[in-house]
Amino acid sequence: MSRRCDLLNTGPMTGNNVSHAKNRTKRRFEVNLCKVTLPSDSLGQAFKMRIAAKTLRTVDFKGGLDGFLLGTKNAKLTDKAKKLKKALIKKQAEIAEAA
Repeated sequence: MSRRCDLLNTGPMTGNNVSHAKNRTKRRFEVNLCKVTLPSDSLGQAFKMRIAAKTLRTVDFKGGLDGFLLGTKNAKLTDKAKKLKKALIKKQAEIAEAA
């Protein structure tokens, strides 16, 4: 399983370990992935995901999964997240049409 965020596709970065003598060796900076279950208020169900801790803070700041998906551009989202966003928009349109 690749170490990528399920919402924003954030992956590992590369860099150097630098010793005191300034010797440089390649290394990877891994993403801090967390297994979480995020509820969707509009869809009425919860989704299990592996997302980065940074993304989880953003989801909390935006007011949950629904607010995060609606406020994020499609270019940044993964295919899984785009499907959720499309279902969310469709559900909200149904609710607005019924009202």
